[in-house]
Amino acid sequence: MGKRAVVVGGGIGGLAAAIGLRRVGWEVMVVERAVELDDVGAGISLAANGLRALDELGVGEAVRAASRGQYTGGTRTPDGRWLARMDGAALEKAVGTPIMGIPRATLHRLLRAALPVEVLLVGQEARVVRQCGPEGVRVECGDTVLEADVIVAADGVGSKVRGLLLPAHPGPVHSGSAVLRAITEQAVELRTDFELTWGRGAEFGHIAFPDGRAEWHAVLNLPTGVRFDDPLGELRRRFSTWHEPIRALLDSTNPGDVLHHDVNELRTPLPSYVIGSVALLGDAAHAMTPNLGQGACQALEDAVTLAAALGSEPTVEAALARYDAERRPRSQAVARAARQAGRMGQQLAHPLPVALRNTAMRLTPSRAAVRMILRHHDWTPPSLGSKGVG
Repeated sequence: MGKRAVVVGGGIGGLAAAIGLRRVGWEVMVVERAVELDDVGAGISLAANGLRALDELGVGEAVRAASRGQYTGGTRTPDGRWLARMDGAALEKAVGTPIMGIPRATLHRLLRAALPVEVLLVGQEARVVRQCGPEGVRVECGDTVLEADVIVAADGVGSKVRGLLLPAHPGPVHSGSAVLRAITEQAVELRTDFELTWGRGAEFGHIAFPDGRAEWHAVLNLPTGVRFDDPLGELRRRFSTWHEPIRALLDSTNPGDVLHHDVNELRTPLPSYVIGSVALLGDAAHAMTPNLGQGACQALEDAVTLAAALGSEPTVEAALARYDAERRPRSQAVARAARQAGRMGQQLAHPLPVALRNTAMRLTPSRAAVRMILRHHDWTPPSLGSKGVG
């Protein structure tokens, strides 16, 4: 079979797919509509499954060196009482690594550094994707036309490629929540590596980084499209009675660094992640709520699984069928679990369900909590071998 691929989207999933495909001997071009691949974003937690995928891509060591392990912390109530403690050491013993916290921009930069500059086509939007015969597919980006054997659609939750190929699908819907987040300008004195605090219809959390700075996020039950003139002032008001270090994190943030996004998801599962010679990947295939911290990890799993299939199956058709069969059930199950976690966590607003949830969490043994985490974290990637380029 041929070995030319075009990846639409230069985010984490798209870059990871390009690295994987090159490692199995494919020629790759990444098309990204942004004029510059800026290193932007807040923070991200990488669980064992995502780290194992990065290891198979050859960048795991660099990512770990830029990350901070999450050994301490857990989930609290607004007055500071603990609902559940994190046992990072037990998780590390079970799967070989703790969860790692890293700035999203750093992860993006490390992935980009693993690719030659000439495979990145920036400032171009894939406007037309069409099948051209049984053995190929074409992407038209303005005056640029790219022909390939496979297209990887990694263009996010609002994927235009998905919309072109599956026009009857309802697309992403609003989850009922919005997230505001930022990275502090300077180091903040923190007693834990990672925390979540659940109130009524609101969550505040932080991820500590190796340099002492931290990412914080606030998830609120909000209608779509709501924005604040003074986001930091609004958050100081909403969380004024919540425990420290919430105030310290907000006070250490540049107002211009606050990001505000509606949380959208693909609530209606896709019937397939493959349409002809096009493979949907990451948020384009299974955009999920952030309540399990698995969005990026699932995209990394997608990337390695797709590359392994295209590197070993005799035909593109067989490889893409294998990719769909392996990835769709798992990623859609994780998406359902993330939605349920949000409904039982941050989105709960009535006092009685909140009290029942808190009691259940306090009574859950730590071993049981670790077993629940392992359902999503304990994943073994397929081997990419070493026949391609790094």
